[in-house]
Amino acid sequence: MKVGVLKEIKTEENRVAMTPAGVELMTQKGHPVLLEQGAGLGSGFSDDQYVQSGATILETPGEIYAQSEMVMHVKEPLPLEYRLIREGQIVFTYLHLAANKELTEALITSKAVNIAYETIQKPDGSLPLLTPMSEIAGRMSIQQGAKFLEMVHGGQGVLLGGVPGVEPGTVVIIGGGVVGTNAAKMACGLGAKVYLLDVSLDRLRYLSDVMPSNCFLLKSTPSLIRETVNKADVVVGAVLLPGAKAPNLVTREMLSAMKPGAVMVDVAIDQGGCFECSRPTTHSEPVYAVDGVVHYCVANMPGAVAKTSTLALTNATLPYALEIANKGWKKAARGNKEIALGLNVVDGKVTYRSVAETFDLEHTLLEDIM
Repeated sequence: MKVGVLKEIKTEENRVAMTPAGVELMTQKGHPVLLEQGAGLGSGFSDDQYVQSGATILETPGEIYAQSEMVMHVKEPLPLEYRLIREGQIVFTYLHLAANKELTEALITSKAVNIAYETIQKPDGSLPLLTPMSEIAGRMSIQQGAKFLEMVHGGQGVLLGGVPGVEPGTVVIIGGGVVGTNAAKMACGLGAKVYLLDVSLDRLRYLSDVMPSNCFLLKSTPSLIRETVNKADVVVGAVLLPGAKAPNLVTREMLSAMKPGAVMVDVAIDQGGCFECSRPTTHSEPVYAVDGVVHYCVANMPGAVAKTSTLALTNATLPYALEIANKGWKKAARGNKEIALGLNVVDGKVTYRSVAETFDLEHTLLEDIM
């Protein structure tokens, strides 16, 4: 199967869908890899490194789409690419369709086979292709929260870890999954007072065994969120409903009771955001203020640490990409339920229930297509 690796065109996105090492493994299995010129530069990989690993370099995305049976991205296709996606072609990338009706409709029209990294799911409920980016985003959320607490960035001038004689800052993390756990580890390591909220008592029991003593684990309720964000210096939104739009857990009304210059980091922004006032921002313009509260809502946080992110992402995605290339998408989906769950839109039909429900579209069972 010819596999195309595209250069990212989302604003300030420097990741790439495959490393030279990944290209070498793919070509060893008999799958030619076509790489868009300069695709790896932002992650520190030159075209020469890819050529040495067996890739063929093409100049334009149009050539990649035209010649590839499967195209791989990191971020979702943008409007400039919609017309390039053709019927029957496999598009394998992060899609986050529940937050993007326009893209969903474009992929329905294309009649392509659209496999979303973020909905590939293991039997235990874990999301193996979202996990490495969630780990990075969780850790980055505290770095960014601490930075934008500085007065020069509009924050209230609080050092999260405090100093002897001065109490530390308070961090509230909503969601105890991969993002939330990594955020809590970073915040605790800095010496902050950390409240980690989750709806699952089983998850909280597990975290109570692994988190340090400055992390306080609480059962999440609307009233508790309202109470804890009022005393927070940094709030991290780390909720996830696989494939579905994130719920709004911090409302505009709550902002009026928060500390002026507090920072809110919405890691769920890819799925629509979990704060009512969230809207996507970029690395060059990452923040804005609402009612005196700083909002950080960068939709591709791991893109700022592209080399680490690309290496981690390829480690996770390559086994699935190889299985799809080796078997074709139908045989791969029949033999691997994890891949089947990644199929969101196939042959013009929405096969992922949460996406269909979000936009009131007809849901088609994957079995009926295959």
